[in-house]
Amino acid sequence: MGTQPPRAARYGAAALLTTLALGAGSGCAAGGPKSPQEAAPSPSPPARICTTLVSYWAKEALKGSYWAGLDWEQKGMSNAQYAIHEEAVAAGRAEERTAGRDKALELIDRLVAQRCTEQDGATWSSENWRPPSPAG
Repeated sequence: MGTQPPRAARYGAAALLTTLALGAGSGCAAGGPKSPQEAAPSPSPPARICTTLVSYWAKEALKGSYWAGLDWEQKGMSNAQYAIHEEAVAAGRAEERTAGRDKALELIDRLVAQRCTEQDGATWSSENWRPPSPAG
């Protein structure tokens, strides 16, 4: 004579099993992509980081936020990422004049994602970077 699990636990387990069973039949199981969007490769981790970083700061610059005036090093960007940032801000400002701020912010996201992916994160350039001096 064992004890029965609490009613909530039984319902939770049943719900989990049902979800797993339904998920297996709806394309969640192995079998490959089902649409062109799923077939597109995801960007590399450096490209995702670049996109997040540069897009954030470009949108802050467009909005004129308090911290937007920091320099590229303070924002944590490489020279190449800063170049993408400047291109995105310029394009965003032009788009904002003709189509409004929401469209400008969307354009920044798209442009930055494209450039960061093309340059695999754009982390390779920094004119000011120097290797550490040997100790001694």
